[in-house]
Amino acid sequence: MTTPVSRPRLRRRWPLPAALGTALVAALLSAVSVQAEPAPSSDYEYSPVAERVQRENPELTQYESAFLEQYDTIKDPASGYFREFDGLLVPYHSVEKLIVEAPDTGHATTSEAYSYYLWLEATYGRVSGDWQPFNDAWASMEAFIIPSTADQPTNGSYDPSAPASYIPESLDPSDYPMPITPEVQPGQDPLADELSSTYGTDEVYGMHWLLDVDNVYGYGFCGDGTHDAPAYINTFQRGSNESVWETVPHPSCETFEHGGENGFLDLFVDDQAYSEQWRYTNAPDADARAVQVAYLAHEWAAEQGNASDIAESVDDAAMMGDYLRYAMFDKYFKEIGDCVDPASCSPGSGKESAHYLMAWYYSWGGAMESAEYPWAWRIGGSAAHQGYQNVMAAYALSEVDALRPESATGAEDWGVSLDRQLEFLQWLQSSDGGIAGGATNSWEGDYSEPPAGTPTFYGMFYDEKPVWHDPASNQWFGFQVWDIERVAEYYRITGDERAGDILDSWIPWAIENTTVGPDGEFAIPADMEWSGAPDDWTGTSTGNPDLSVEVVSHNQDVGIAAGLAKTLMHYADATGDEASLETAEGLLDALMEHQDDLGVAIPEVRGDYERFDDPFDAPNGGLYVPEGWTGQMPGGDVVDSDSTFASIRSFVEDDPDWPRVQEYLDGGPAPEFTYHRFWAQVDVATALATHGELFGETDPDPDPSPDPDPSPDPSPDPDPSPDPDPVGSCEVVYDIASEWNQGATVNVTVRNDGDEAAEDWALTWDGPAGEEITGAWNAEVVRSGATVTATPVGWNSTIAAGGQTSFGFQLTHTGQAATPEAFALNGEACTTG
Repeated sequence: MTTPVSRPRLRRRWPLPAALGTALVAALLSAVSVQAEPAPSSDYEYSPVAERVQRENPELTQYESAFLEQYDTIKDPASGYFREFDGLLVPYHSVEKLIVEAPDTGHATTSEAYSYYLWLEATYGRVSGDWQPFNDAWASMEAFIIPSTADQPTNGSYDPSAPASYIPESLDPSDYPMPITPEVQPGQDPLADELSSTYGTDEVYGMHWLLDVDNVYGYGFCGDGTHDAPAYINTFQRGSNESVWETVPHPSCETFEHGGENGFLDLFVDDQAYSEQWRYTNAPDADARAVQVAYLAHEWAAEQGNASDIAESVDDAAMMGDYLRYAMFDKYFKEIGDCVDPASCSPGSGKESAHYLMAWYYSWGGAMESAEYPWAWRIGGSAAHQGYQNVMAAYALSEVDALRPESATGAEDWGVSLDRQLEFLQWLQSSDGGIAGGATNSWEGDYSEPPAGTPTFYGMFYDEKPVWHDPASNQWFGFQVWDIERVAEYYRITGDERAGDILDSWIPWAIENTTVGPDGEFAIPADMEWSGAPDDWTGTSTGNPDLSVEVVSHNQDVGIAAGLAKTLMHYADATGDEASLETAEGLLDALMEHQDDLGVAIPEVRGDYERFDDPFDAPNGGLYVPEGWTGQMPGGDVVDSDSTFASIRSFVEDDPDWPRVQEYLDGGPAPEFTYHRFWAQVDVATALATHGELFGETDPDPDPSPDPDPSPDPSPDPDPSPDPDPVGSCEVVYDIASEWNQGATVNVTVRNDGDEAAEDWALTWDGPAGEEITGAWNAEVVRSGATVTATPVGWNSTIAAGGQTSFGFQLTHTGQAATPEAFALNGEACTTG
């Protein structure tokens, strides 16, 4: 593991009984926001880099220069995006403290924010050649949001044959606490022993999703009330209808020092006796993004000859991806497919419980180190949301040598996951182009029977709004962008036609619902409404004629607008689509019209802030605490059946922006806030840099046609060999995409210009001397003597007449990568392009 520059003291934190496997991670939404008073500047030293880096790299484009300016703004202590601990920076969710989203305060942070911190520094490394900030970001993540040995001390007592006690979920928070049901048998955990033997530890290497950076709640380390920070905390625990407004923040390490007699455990789990414990919940989309970014960093650093600078961090990313496989498994390791009734649904053995998708969470916990009889538990996730899928991470962990996990089956599992995720998105794609919600192996969280006729995907049930319903998880356009951006980047890199088919439908739909005008005017989709359902998945997309989506509102979310711009740029670079590049550039230019001293931001109206003082009122919701339950927050706020969101977070009333909220609660207008979310500012920065990377300084024609020859040859050059027969001919484009000291990556496109399909194709060529193939994607590429042969991987075994396929590979060389002189497809000579 990477050793931090200055590692803070070991922290102890503790979770719920083996029963509390019901933790639900919330979507790290940003759909709505607030204009709050910026926090005081953090106290750390920073020297601006934009002027120096531009001077040292005069070839940088105007967009890359804009990236550097945005980078300086984010890193400037006066802006307030970070807090420094022992020489390492921890990002806040937002500059402003008074903001309620999935994090209920702006000076919390999330694994999402950390993954964006890595993205910011990886992009800076590409532009500047300086990779120390990227390593520092990884060190901070490892120090503060990946639980240390002392934070998860009893994993050695974990029994993979009995991963966790079953606790049913309920949709309604007022049904909690839910009972432990020991008679329901979980399946076997097939990962634990493999991971322990591979890495020599029983610990889990993954991020917990939420930190109280300033220790505003006061739980401190291990719930002991100290003022050391950051502190592991959690919120969501009580089913799909529990919104952030209905949560009770509690420590990840439960010592019974706060809350009621049993701490906060008996708000969530009905048990005969309660134990002091620790527990953590992973948000797989964040860990997958961290892996994706590590892949990008590796590729960029390798192109510079600097791969060794970040080799240790990249190794850790591969390890993180190995543990991230827990998100591929049913919550209680039950068999995948037609899993109805927890008692009769078969416990899984081996990989029978793997759906190979990115679920909403995985979680782990155990007893305190001082327990007389220590125990530990682990759970996967039964529900998969389209917005959490990451084909880039799956590609990197299965196909790229530097990111392939060390375990025996890790890379293989990620290869299956790559195919499964692409199928999943094909299955969920509406006839309009948008991607619908997801699927679950546990209907309503308790393996209930779904309504008759519910469509299935590998036996999992279609769920139009998986995991959370307040607000419905299929409404927010941001999940579309986050997911499809990764698909577009994957398509640009690999040319996988399955990804291209998804994009060919999604991109026009997104552009049709996006407008860009003069002087910073723009609007992107905000909320969507869905109707119908997909067809059963049989391995081939039907186009889902009965599934449709309508964009019902628009907004100016700066982070999602930037993410959409990146998506469109990847697609434009891959296809030459002019409309995509034009829309992307229009969005970037519009965003730059909304710069302020802290970055890029646009005011938002927060009508939902009326819920600050909502008491519980069945069936209308509100903060539910059972009658007779009484406890206290660390600061003395009483928790009982009369509590509200604000009453157990009384610190919000000390915020300079609170009077505007109070005025609203008293009957005034909904308040307007201008928020500076960390992840959104990074999305803006990286979108600017992406333009510079892909398109350079000028405004290029994305689909150029060659200029006509101004003076045609009066006599053609003699052709030393007869022209090939045009029937059955082919064309090969061999592109050395990147090259470093003794290696290179190559992208190959094979076009079949003949009248008949090329079945089970094989492309051959003589490899230049000194070159060796070290890895490939979308084809099997082997060298025997001087001959290199590329063959399909299954899904691309046929190249239709007039069609094409693409693949790529990595090689080593002894001097310089060279382009072969001739190619043959199934024995027929090809032209080169």
